[in-house]
This record gives sequence, C-alpha cells and structure tokens, in this order.
Amino acid sequence: MPVMVVSKSNFNTIKNSEKTVLLDFYADWCGPCRMVAPIIEEIAKEHPEYIVGKINVDKEPALAQEFAVTSIPMLVVMKNGDIVTKSVGARPKSQILSMLKG
Repeated sequence: MPVMVVSKSNFNTIKNSEKTVLLDFYADWCGPCRMVAPIIEEIAKEHPEYIVGKINVDKEPALAQEFAVTSIPMLVVMKNGDIVTKSVGARPKSQILSMLKG
C-alpha cells in the first residue's frame, strides 16, 4: 500500500481506521525527514496491515498544532483513534517497526 498524503480533509477517515496508523510529520526542507522518507515508503509497501501517512507541517499547520509538533521528523503511532507513541528525530526501520508493534 502506498504512503498516503494526509490532510485535514482526510484525517478523520485515517484516524478512525481499524488498522494501526503511522503518521510521519515532515517538511520538504528538513534533512532528517528526507533520511526517514525511504524507510517510511518501505514500511508502507511491506506492511499492508498498517496505514502509513505523511503530513507536511508547512501545508497542514493545524494538524501539526493538534499533535503538538515542535520538531521534525516526528512519527506518531495511533490505534483506535488514540496516540500510542510519538518519536522525534530520524529512526532506523527496526525502531519504527517496534513502535508499530507496540
């Protein structure tokens, strides 16, 4: 499954999914965000049991504010509409998968 572009308009559908959700808060100008991007893409392709979405903080400031994003990249794992865990900074694939498995 490809990475979804998440915006205010489709966020509630994603948030209320029965699947575990991984959200990547990023910006195009952010170096560490570009390092994490291919890992996020891999996880989306290899693990269809998860919904993987990217939120551009410059284009979606309301969502960034809702999640109290103060530094990027920030990864958020949600289950049943609730935040399970957050992580700031670039992470290796193994750590991101551990976050998803909870």
